[in-house]
Amino acid sequence: MSTFTIIAIVLLIGAIGATLGFRRGSALRAEGGRKPHSRPVYHASYVFTWGVIPALLVLSVWLIASPILNELNVRGDFPEGAVAEANLTDDLAYGIVESIGSGLRALPESERETVTAETPIAEAVPLFRQYGVPVASASADWMIPLAIERNAFQDISRWAMTLVVIALAAIGTFHGYRGIRTRLRARNKVESVVNSMLVIASSIAILTTVGIVISLVSESADFFARVDPWTFFFGTVWEPRFAAAGSGGAEGQFGLIPLLAGTLYIGFVAMLVAVPIGLFAAIYMAEYASNRVRSVAKPLLEVLAGIPTIVYGFFALVTVGPFFRDLSAQISGLLTGDYSAFIQAQSVLTAGFVMGIMLIPFVSSLSDDIITSVPGSLRDGSLGLGATRSETIKKVVLPAALPGIVSALLLTASRAIGETMIVVLAAGVAANLTINPFEAMTTITVKIVQQLTGDLEFTSPQTLVAFALGITLFVITLCLNVYALYIVRKYKEQYE
Repeated sequence: MSTFTIIAIVLLIGAIGATLGFRRGSALRAEGGRKPHSRPVYHASYVFTWGVIPALLVLSVWLIASPILNELNVRGDFPEGAVAEANLTDDLAYGIVESIGSGLRALPESERETVTAETPIAEAVPLFRQYGVPVASASADWMIPLAIERNAFQDISRWAMTLVVIALAAIGTFHGYRGIRTRLRARNKVESVVNSMLVIASSIAILTTVGIVISLVSESADFFARVDPWTFFFGTVWEPRFAAAGSGGAEGQFGLIPLLAGTLYIGFVAMLVAVPIGLFAAIYMAEYASNRVRSVAKPLLEVLAGIPTIVYGFFALVTVGPFFRDLSAQISGLLTGDYSAFIQAQSVLTAGFVMGIMLIPFVSSLSDDIITSVPGSLRDGSLGLGATRSETIKKVVLPAALPGIVSALLLTASRAIGETMIVVLAAGVAANLTINPFEAMTTITVKIVQQLTGDLEFTSPQTLVAFALGITLFVITLCLNVYALYIVRKYKEQYE
């Protein structure tokens, strides 16, 4: 039985129990002159909580623990020395066993029975290939019995989980239904459960952040144990050559400066494009546009935020980059007679311009909300003293909204710093250090992807450097976000 089906049955049992609980709660009468403590809807929620939450918790734990136990069981049955003889690691050997087990499940029932623990892998391979099941070249005869054992464990675990979870849902529902009394504080119990769920939900973001930081710090510490931090943070050459086998993997130069410069440079160009256009659009929609125009223009402008970044990258690669290149060639021809382009198709200008277009809805939407939140009494007072609308906007509204607008721009800058796909297609992957916006540069995020592309293990500086780059980018964006929150809080204290 699938997990979705089990969840559906648990919810159905809980719904039935909630219906019965509501009816029983409605039928309660006053005892000893005291009315029922809670309304029938809380009695229904009480029964539903007992029927669903314990069962789903057990289901979640089972789904996590069962594969781990199955893997430990299979690994413990590996023949002694067989993994080493095949030049495999334990992880790779278990992966092959897992793929064989999945292949057995993909076979028809009649064909599956022909593959037993004694079947040689040479006889099973043609059968697998007949039904389109890929088989690793390192597969061995001893892996088939382990794959069958793994599948049997899965089947037993699945049926046991189904029975336990459904039985627990039924028992919990019955317990909750039997517990309904006149003085049952069902509302308090239900609200405590809801409060616990809210605490868990709010803790997920914190725990996720902590997990990200721990993973970055641990791997970065391994990198800095192999590479001098000074050469990383202040180096001007990025050339992380992958070392040859047996050479220790210490070759290459890991200078952060070219990547950091490219990240900040492209982000700066993007902000030069996005800030004026987005801010002027926000001022128009907040202060000048009619309700009819605003209801049409604002959604159309925010459509830009929903376009995938890879589409912006294609737009830069196919349209914007060649346009700037051809335009520069025409300008060069008119001025010097030499029609060679001085703007590369992949350049800082191309990436920054297209990224700025992508950021326009972020700037305009955030700034629009901040401008419209300025108290109307400030506008009325300025207009009442004889100021024009434009003077009111320049002298009153924008100064009042300035802290909020600055925080919005900082949040937008964080979004620009973390962009990857546009940079890959519009600025290239060359780690150059230049101040010429017409040449190619790259960013930290692009190199993180490049260093982790392929089937790699985190055993050399060439792969571990991605985590050092990641924690550097994390610190930069964290500082921007913290400063933006500081400005927002100061703005609220001043104008609320």
